[in-house]
Amino acid sequence: MSHRRDFLRTAVGTSVVSLGATAPEFLCRAAWGQEESNDDRILVVIQLSGGNDGLNTVIPYGNDVYRSNRPTLAIGKDEVLAVNDDLGFHPSMLGIAEILEADKLSIIQNVGYANPNRSHFESMDIWHTCQRKNQTRSSGWLGRFLDQRSEQKQDSGSVHLGQEEKPLALAAEKVQAISIASIERFQLQLTGNGDLKREEVDRLLGVDRTASSNLLDFVQANTRSAVATSDRITKALAAASTTVAYPETSLGKKFELAAKMIRSGFPTQVYYVTLGGFDTHAQQAAAHNGLLREWSGALRAFMDDMESSGQGKRVLTMTFSEFGRRVQENASKGTDHGAAAPMFLAGPVQSGLHGELPNLDDLNDGDIRHRIDFRRVYATVLEDWLGWDAADVIGTKYEKLPILKV
Repeated sequence: MSHRRDFLRTAVGTSVVSLGATAPEFLCRAAWGQEESNDDRILVVIQLSGGNDGLNTVIPYGNDVYRSNRPTLAIGKDEVLAVNDDLGFHPSMLGIAEILEADKLSIIQNVGYANPNRSHFESMDIWHTCQRKNQTRSSGWLGRFLDQRSEQKQDSGSVHLGQEEKPLALAAEKVQAISIASIERFQLQLTGNGDLKREEVDRLLGVDRTASSNLLDFVQANTRSAVATSDRITKALAAASTTVAYPETSLGKKFELAAKMIRSGFPTQVYYVTLGGFDTHAQQAAAHNGLLREWSGALRAFMDDMESSGQGKRVLTMTFSEFGRRVQENASKGTDHGAAAPMFLAGPVQSGLHGELPNLDDLNDGDIRHRIDFRRVYATVLEDWLGWDAADVIGTKYEKLPILKV
């Protein structure tokens, strides 16, 4: 006979689920069949960690100042993937160029913030929270949005895909963000090799209770929700097939998992992925080439997947980095921490270039000056894509940009 103490000892003392101590509330509701509306829009955030060299991403290939400041790193005019007579993409960005050709890419130039900070950690915190160090930073901009939205719609949340630390941008007070390194690690580990077998979990969940117990209620409810959620994920992902071939890269696998979850109808409005390695102080050329190729190829596959599965009109991707790099290359054939750089939105956007050309004759201590505050981009995404008052999230009203098709 099973007793309450047996259930508590087993459920609390062993690793029943790989969801963590509790299943996030929005996933629990999903497990019990509360589906997300097809009208809900999805935002996928791509973080290029380390400070992407924007000047060698969207290249002013005809600018003599660019060439003179980068004797080894300047990309030749005959190599760039031309966007217009002034600017072109790095040659490794064929996938991005094809997204632009399909009128689904918005390039916002010279994005940054006043009094730029060149510390990776501090600058990233500014981008994540929209606040400076002298302000309280306990939550991120996306976390605040989801907290506020949860008061109206409680079946949505955020998912961070990858083994990196969960980004501060998703930190919230009410809505629990989850991190998934892989779908195998997310699902229940119900084997006979030290973990519980499925029949044991089912038996313990059915323990007869003659008296109320807050602890037992808590453990049973959360374990039951985790079991149901894992079952739902397994069945949904098994049916979420695609003919799109993703690159065999770290970012490609993250995008593939995000696409599976989106196609399966998983009730998540915000997905977050990271690609690191952009701190290119030395021997930048080869490293930057590989990183841009990885980002470009993975994003192109994801966009193709969303389009072919009928999700293209409800998925927007946003790519940013904590800062750009200096205009002048250093003695190690690399570039040091800079300031403004381009951002990218892909999906239902006003495709093309937005903002002024980088002015290489008017630098700020060797850096490109920012012309567009990144919070204007956030405000546009919040209001025109997610349908939320940006001032409630960011704290200040920012003028929106004409970069989305809404």
